[in-house]
Amino acid sequence: MLILSAGFSSSETGLMSLNKYRLRHLTKNKHKGAIHAQRLLEQPDRLIGLILLGNNFVNVLASSITTIIALRLGGETAIAAAAGILTLVILIFSEVAPKTLAVLYPERIAFPAAYVYVPLLKVLYPLVFIINVITNGLLRLFGVNIPKVSKTQHLSQEELRTVVHEAGSLIPKRHQAMLLSILDLEKVTVEDIMVPRNEIVGIDLDDEWSVITEKLKHSQHTQLLAYRGDIDNVVGLFHLKNVLHLLAEEQFNLDTLKEIIRDPYFIPVTTPLNTQLINFQRQERRIGLAVDEYGDICGLVTLEDILEEIVGEFTSDPATTIRDVHPQEDGSFLVDGSANIRELNRMMHWHLPSDGPKTLNGVIIEYLESIPEPGTSVKIAGYPIEILQTAGNVIKTTRIIVQDSKKDEDKEAF
Repeated sequence: MLILSAGFSSSETGLMSLNKYRLRHLTKNKHKGAIHAQRLLEQPDRLIGLILLGNNFVNVLASSITTIIALRLGGETAIAAAAGILTLVILIFSEVAPKTLAVLYPERIAFPAAYVYVPLLKVLYPLVFIINVITNGLLRLFGVNIPKVSKTQHLSQEELRTVVHEAGSLIPKRHQAMLLSILDLEKVTVEDIMVPRNEIVGIDLDDEWSVITEKLKHSQHTQLLAYRGDIDNVVGLFHLKNVLHLLAEEQFNLDTLKEIIRDPYFIPVTTPLNTQLINFQRQERRIGLAVDEYGDICGLVTLEDILEEIVGEFTSDPATTIRDVHPQEDGSFLVDGSANIRELNRMMHWHLPSDGPKTLNGVIIEYLESIPEPGTSVKIAGYPIEILQTAGNVIKTTRIIVQDSKKDEDKEAF
């Protein structure tokens, strides 16, 4: 009876300690023990009823046998001693030790037990059913809905984040960072990563043809914006590969250029990146123009920009990767005021505030609540920042001094 009690106790703990995601994986791979265990855990009230029925039966039977033995050996005075000894034996050998073993090796205990419990549940189902009806009715008096308890629970985003963090060596650190970046996509909007309006490169169709061809020759982009007069009068976008086809056929002129221009694709600046990634796929687009609530063009965002939020920069050239940051011999960094805060934090491993303005210029002006003069110094998020150059109402150049403990990390970015 003590051995059976240990079996019931250990199997209960083992089944309840199974990793449900690993269990699903093993079930998909046709592991018979996992399949039986999964079937039992789909209705935990029946499983618990079966285990407790068997466990209590053998414990009561063991107690009865102990009482009979005590009466025969020592009379009524030995019953109390026998009860105390039995309690200690059950506690150690039939409860604590088996359950501890089951917690350490749940699959080794649970899967063999599942082979026994599946047919045993069929045999004892009428009795288990009656017990469950009574217990479930009692629980409903306290407002507990049993069907809801038995449903599969899904991980929240924060719980999934914790799982990724605690995966350790099971998931390479680079892959962990990518998974976490995917989870963060819904927290980042198009406005956070877009190329600002003043940095958009395009072709003015009202320019002289010689000026247009010169810009096309020296373009560093594969797609360009076409507009008339200024960006607010945008015509569309065109791909340089189409220009090469026209050049090869000696048919390249202003009229043929207009023919290859595709209608612009506009995106609200508040669109989350996870939504925009799907929209790019549905629209079969790679570039969109970000517009504010008034319909004014604020910037430009590409599919590559969104993918870089997940996998990091595509280029390994430091001059291209962090073009707004210039390391100095004294360990400080000259940073352009137009530098994007999220890009600085990601590439330099800094922790500047990114929940407000999107550029370093905006962060400093918001903090000071005024446009500073050259020579002004301020400390933001623990980083001493000196304003070196301004132009009108914009901060052009700053010097950021990084503490010694962070310098090594920053140099690695280069």
